Amino acid sequence: MKGLYFQQSSTNEEITFVFQERENLPVTKDNFVKLQVKACALSQINTKLLAEMKMKKDFFPVGREIAGIVLEVGSKVSFFQPDDEVVGILPLDSEDPGLCEVVRVHEHYLVNKPEKVTWTEAAGTIRDGVRAYTALHYLSHLSPGKSVLIMDGASAFGTIAIQLAHHRGAKVISTACSLEDKQFLERLRPSIARVIDVSNGKVHVAESCLEETGGLGVDIVLDAGVRLYSKNEEPAVKLHLLPHKHDIITLLGVGGHWVTTEENLQLDPPDSHCLFLKGATVAFLNDEVWNLSNVQQGKYLCILKDVMEKLSIGVIRPQLDEPIPLYEAKVSMEVVQKNQGRKKQVVQF
Repeated sequence: MKGLYFQQSSTNEEITFVFQERENLPVTKDNFVKLQVKACALSQINTKLLAEMKMKKDFFPVGREIAGIVLEVGSKVSFFQPDDEVVGILPLDSEDPGLCEVVRVHEHYLVNKPEKVTWTEAAGTIRDGVRAYTALHYLSHLSPGKSVLIMDGASAFGTIAIQLAHHRGAKVISTACSLEDKQFLERLRPSIARVIDVSNGKVHVAESCLEETGGLGVDIVLDAGVRLYSKNEEPAVKLHLLPHKHDIITLLGVGGHWVTTEENLQLDPPDSHCLFLKGATVAFLNDEVWNLSNVQQGKYLCILKDVMEKLSIGVIRPQLDEPIPLYEAKVSMEVVQKNQGRKKQVVQF
């Protein structure tokens, strides 16, 4: 039985993906579940976080968003039984790769998969669903009537965030990084209040948002990265796609919430003073926040269940690529790790 792993170079800058033969899994004990994997979604690996957590291995397992069938349960398992269909996200310290036919996982990382949801839909939605849910419900307290700017709305994550915001009755504004993205966003239903095409670098995001909100500014901003410095001080490849931090502060309304994915965000005193005058807040969207906090496990399971429920009733409609076989997972992960894909890649077993 083979599984996909990655190995870091001595400088920790480059990673190599390799298939390795795995030994037979030990007997399933305690709260652990043995799972036959039916689908596993691919996401970028945060090697910096792994290094910060002092997680050093020769080979790290690859693939964490899984859906599958329960084969065996440990003696202390209370939520599942053999033949249950489940979905979940493997923990950071999992010894098993999701890109393998059979894995072991603690029951607290799994929830039941709704019957009408396919394997690929379940695996391809769960991570971005949790991220969007965390950003909109826990970090920015979205409520009906609020205005939300979702940057790069045509990405797999952005699409789910837009759908959840619409479901809550929000007014959604989004940016598009290409003509194709713009056309995709304009076709979404319910329709987006305004699609801002930033692909040519000429449109000013702050001006467009202030115009759309009658000068009041938006209530919630969910970015996809920000520019921290002037155009002359940053790589040209990022310039016309990412807004400057000052733009986001400008377009925020009174009491607004800025949810950022920029882990190294730097705010100067004038920036902080402007946020203070608006009574605005900044929150950081950490993908692993639930994973790193065991005391929040019950709340995390509620999020997983709600994401699956919204997927089953059509509130969430993920943007998935065509399913790929396991033998193509190595090449596909190399593309995902370089952030070159738009739709979610899912390996189907």
